[in-house]
Amino acid sequence: MRLLVYGINYLPELTGIGKYTGEMCEWLVSQGHEVEVITTVPYYPEWSVHPAYKNKLWHTENRNGVLIHRTPFYVPQQVTGKTRILHELSFGISSLLHWVKIFARKKFDLVLAIYPPLPIGLYPVMYRWIRKVPMVFHIQDLQVDAARDLNIIKNQRLLDQLERVEKFYCKQADWVTTISEGMREKISEKGIPEQKIGMFPNWVNTDLMAPMPNKKAALKQNWGYQPDQKVVLYSGNMGEKQGLEVVLDTAEMMGPTVQFRMVGQGGIRNRLEAIAQKRNLQNVQFSDLVPLEELPELLNMADFHLVLQKKGATDLVMPSKLTGILSVGGVPIVTAEKNSSLRTLIEQEQIGLTADPEDAQALFHLLQRHLFDDLSPYQKRSRAYAIQELGQDAILSAFVAELEELIRDKAANVSYASY
Repeated sequence: MRLLVYGINYLPELTGIGKYTGEMCEWLVSQGHEVEVITTVPYYPEWSVHPAYKNKLWHTENRNGVLIHRTPFYVPQQVTGKTRILHELSFGISSLLHWVKIFARKKFDLVLAIYPPLPIGLYPVMYRWIRKVPMVFHIQDLQVDAARDLNIIKNQRLLDQLERVEKFYCKQADWVTTISEGMREKISEKGIPEQKIGMFPNWVNTDLMAPMPNKKAALKQNWGYQPDQKVVLYSGNMGEKQGLEVVLDTAEMMGPTVQFRMVGQGGIRNRLEAIAQKRNLQNVQFSDLVPLEELPELLNMADFHLVLQKKGATDLVMPSKLTGILSVGGVPIVTAEKNSSLRTLIEQEQIGLTADPEDAQALFHLLQRHLFDDLSPYQKRSRAYAIQELGQDAILSAFVAELEELIRDKAANVSYASY
C-alpha cells in the first residue's frame, strides 16, 4: 500500500497528534508499506519551532523509512483565535509547493488527512477527485465545536462558515474516522451517515510503557521527592482546553503534604508559573517534557495522574495522555462532565477516579479521600485494560485491513464506472 499522509503535526513532537501520526507512519513502513508525509517543521507543544529546524525552509527528510516533506509556516507567540487561524492558513498555503510536486510525481493508493487543522482537507479532497483514489478524514479533535463551546472564537458567523467547511470534508471523504465513541456520535449529529464513520482510537506501546512497581521510591528520589511523599502528575500540553488553573487552586488547598508536578509546554504555561509564584506554591514544580524513552519512568514515579477537561469540552477531545497512564498501571484522576464518553469509560471499567471539571473543591476532596488508599486494584485494572484494548499492533493492524478494503472497493467502482 502506498499511503500519503497530510497533517500539521509529526514526530519528533513528543506529545499530541504528531506523536500518533508519526508512530502510525513508522509502524506502516515496518510492515512493508510505503508512506510519505506532508507536514510542518515541529513546533508543538512549545509553540516554538524546534531548534534543529529553525530557519529551515521547504525540505524533505527520511525518518525511519518515512519520507517527510516539511514546510515552514507561521507559529504565533501568543495563541488566540485569530492567530491560530493565521497559523493554520499559513500551513495550507506553504504546503502547496509539496502538493504540486506530489501531483506531478506519483499516484498513491490512498490519502489520509489528519484533522485538525481546518485547512487540512482541501488538498486531499482535490487529490481524491483528480487521482480517483480513496480519501480518509481522521478526526483527532472536533476543533470547531471546541472553539465554540470553549469561547475561543466568539464570531457566530465565522463559526458557522468553519463548520460548513468541516462538514464538506466529511461528506467528500470515503471514510471518516475518530478516536472515541463520544466523538463518533458528535460527528453523526452533523449529518454524516453512521456507516461512513469508523473508529481509529489512539494506542500505546504496552511493552515500552510498562509498570515499574519496585522502582517507585528510587524514581521519586530522581525527581527530587522523598519516597513517602505523594506526587500528583500532570504531563502534556498546557493549553486553554485543559483548565489547568484548577491544579493550582487544588495545590494551594492541599498544602505541602502533596506535591504537584507539571510537565510540559504550551500556550498558558508562563501564566500558570506566574500564578504559582505569586501564590508562593512550594508544592508545585514545573518542568519540560521528557524524551519518549524516559516517559515510562516519569509516569511510574507518580501516585496520581491528572487528566483534565474544561466544561464544554465533553466528547470534543479525547486526551491522548490517557493511553500511557493506563499502560504503566497509573491511577488517572479524570475531570470530565457526567455522561461524557471519557468519564463513562473510567467509571465503568473502574480504572481511575472522576470529578466534575473546573471544580477545585471536588478535586481537593477526591484526593483527600484516596490519598492513602491501596491503589493496586486500580493499577491492575488500568494495565489490563491497556493490554486488551489499546495495544498498538492490534489497533493499527485493524486499521490497515480497513484501508486495504477501501482501496479495493474504490478501484472496483472506478473500473466499473470506466467500463
